[in-house]
Amino acid sequence: MKNYALDHIGIAVRQLEDMIHFYQNILGAQLIDRYRSDAKGVESEIAIMEVNGQRTELLAPTNNTTSPIARFIKQKGKGVHHIAYCVGDLDIALKDLEEIGIRTMPETLRTNKHGRRLIYLNPADTEGTIIEFCDYPNL
Repeated sequence: MKNYALDHIGIAVRQLEDMIHFYQNILGAQLIDRYRSDAKGVESEIAIMEVNGQRTELLAPTNNTTSPIARFIKQKGKGVHHIAYCVGDLDIALKDLEEIGIRTMPETLRTNKHGRRLIYLNPADTEGTIIEFCDYPNL
């Protein structure tokens, strides 16, 4: 049995300020970090919110032409974009996935500003759900 744990949920939003306000004032969330990533394949402003130790990433597109968040909102509307699971060791998890024929989206492999290594699984293999696998190798 794998020892995966829910890391965070990513929510695609149009109005980041409004959702930060909602999370803080309605849910009692703390704003952990807010940053912009103009990296290809990210192109989003991200607000990390924490409610009772659980994290949610609010994701707003910064480029309505090329941002994957903008594409997601156009295709599916705002709302849950992805679910992220901490896998302990991303390299081992990737080998395990390959062995059972689950594909990833290699172009999404990266390390974010918080040292989290991540990759998205191919939604064709997850019934359309965008799933992120991640680890924190420097913790």
